[in-house]
Amino acid sequence: MTPGRGIRHPADADPARATLRKAAAENFPVAPAFLPRAWRDGLMAVYGFARLVDDIGDGDLAPGGRDAALLGLDPGQAEDRPAMLDALEADLRRVFGSAAGEPRHPLLRALRPVVREHALTPEPFLGLIEANRQDQRVSRYETYGDLLAYCELSANPVGRLVLSLTGTSTPERVRHSDAICTALQIAEHLQDVTEDLGRDRIYLPAQDMRRFHVTEDALRAPVASASVRSLVAYESERARHLLNEGTPLVGSVHGRLRMLLAGFVGGGRAALNAVAAAGFDVAPGPPKPTKSGLLREVAAVLRTAPRKR
Repeated sequence: MTPGRGIRHPADADPARATLRKAAAENFPVAPAFLPRAWRDGLMAVYGFARLVDDIGDGDLAPGGRDAALLGLDPGQAEDRPAMLDALEADLRRVFGSAAGEPRHPLLRALRPVVREHALTPEPFLGLIEANRQDQRVSRYETYGDLLAYCELSANPVGRLVLSLTGTSTPERVRHSDAICTALQIAEHLQDVTEDLGRDRIYLPAQDMRRFHVTEDALRAPVASASVRSLVAYESERARHLLNEGTPLVGSVHGRLRMLLAGFVGGGRAALNAVAAAGFDVAPGPPKPTKSGLLREVAAVLRTAPRKR
């Protein structure tokens, strides 16, 4: 339930529209047409914010500095990621009324009525900003536990917002949602090993790299070694276990929300299947699931997720 990274599109005169258009490239459906209009609008507003904060943190904003100008900065500051994240947080505080004035960025103006209608709190949004601040300071993770702590900021808030938007949040559902979101983030990291290396980031735990005798130079090789493939397979299995741990969330809800959540889980499974189908060699670039593969996995989740009355 966390947005993918590194998705570039041609420059668009409307940066908000360009950001929202990236939803089509995610591993899972963001706001499918079968959902009620109010849910779709809310999900797209949350996605727009999450996608914007990730694009700031990754340096993937549209050229020209328009987003910086919308946030009240000089367009030349668009590459100053800490300043951009600070400006985004200031605009978020306008959304919640803790700072004076109307939100400046159109994606945050679109978020404001959603926040009010669903009584959303600022904490999940602030978590996403903090995750991207952490990306500016931390480029390696020593242990799997360290990586999970990062996912608590970078991924889990999105799932919690989905539950809040649909009025279905309970402590048990949040626990299952966190497992799914963390799994989706790890799957994305596995797909994007090469892209992340280009940003001097490694999300494979260093402890696991040592266990499998994988060096950073080995990760940069054009074809993955047997050791690298074994490491990726190991992390893939961890992600799959988390997906299975969270799957009861699908059976705990009904109707169209059940289909949406099955799409998230099925998307994660399909992404991991694509990594496996590539022989766990992610060096050439991100293995992507096919549409038919995604649909098969979604159908399997709907068929097998335990139902709760």
